[in-house]
Amino acid sequence: MNATLWNDALLVMIIGMGTVFVFLTVMIWVMDFNGKVLQFVNKIWPEEVPQESKQARKSLESNDNEEIALAIACAISKAGKHTA
Repeated sequence: MNATLWNDALLVMIIGMGTVFVFLTVMIWVMDFNGKVLQFVNKIWPEEVPQESKQARKSLESNDNEEIALAIACAISKAGKHTA
C-alpha cells in the first residue's frame, strides 16, 4: 500500500470528523441561545392557555362513559353470536 494514499485517507477522515464536530457544537450553542431567547419572549408575551369549563368537562366524562358502555355491549353481543 502506498503511504501517501494512507496519509490522504487520514486527512480526509480528520477533516470530515472535524467538520461534523464543529457543526454539532455550533448547533448546540444555537439551540441553547434559542431557548434563552424564547424564555425571555415568553416573559414579555406569555402564551394564553384556554380554560375549560367544568360543564364541558362533565359532558365529556358522561359521553366517555356512554361510549364505553356501548363498546362493552357490542363486544358482549358479538361474542355471544360466535359461541353458539
